[in-house]
Amino acid sequence: MKQRLPLLALLVIFITLLSMNSLTAQKTDHQTAAKTYLALGDSYTIGESVAESERWPMQLAARLVHEGIPMKDPKIIAKTGWRTDNLKSAIEADNELLESYDLVSLLIGVNNQYQGKSVESFAPEFEELLQIAIKYAGGKKENVFVVSIPDYGKTPFGAAKEEQIKKELDAYNKVSKNIAKKYGVAYYNITPISRMAKSHPELIANDDLHPSGKMYTKWVELFEKKVEKMLKK
Repeated sequence: MKQRLPLLALLVIFITLLSMNSLTAQKTDHQTAAKTYLALGDSYTIGESVAESERWPMQLAARLVHEGIPMKDPKIIAKTGWRTDNLKSAIEADNELLESYDLVSLLIGVNNQYQGKSVESFAPEFEELLQIAIKYAGGKKENVFVVSIPDYGKTPFGAAKEEQIKKELDAYNKVSKNIAKKYGVAYYNITPISRMAKSHPELIANDDLHPSGKMYTKWVELFEKKVEKMLKK
């Protein structure tokens, strides 16, 4: 006659199996938890004159999802016309920010240049914003990236001052690149792509100034794989 397990032993086995299943489920939930993304900037980040889905942070998030990385919709703090100081004030006034994000991007400075601010005054303000970006990435500089300022001198709006704009934005981008390097933050140079607009009008939005969704796609194609690696570490 086969010996039956005591009721207490069966109960212990049942509880053990239940606990193991619970731990496995928790691990799975943790692994598949949607990543959070904070995009900081100005008109280029908010996507002036393009549909919401064409904004480059939205395109980036969509591509990451397609590559198997669950993403929440990006939290975008950006507005047309903002300088570095405007962005800082907006971040400080936002009461809905999470304590930290899995990914943070920073693209700012064109309005400092457009409004005649010196590159010398831009430098410390940009550095402070990068420090803030790192803070909102939970102190993980490897989860932050900077995008260069596009050259609007190649658009119909800026054509009359093309060479001046190029010279000044090159100086601004040199500063932001050096500061990003100082902090060990990834820097993605999309400026050469923006200069393609002079001979490719489809890369310019209907306002004759801002990038079209097609140009934003080219930006994302430049750095999406690198960002993907960031989030998979």
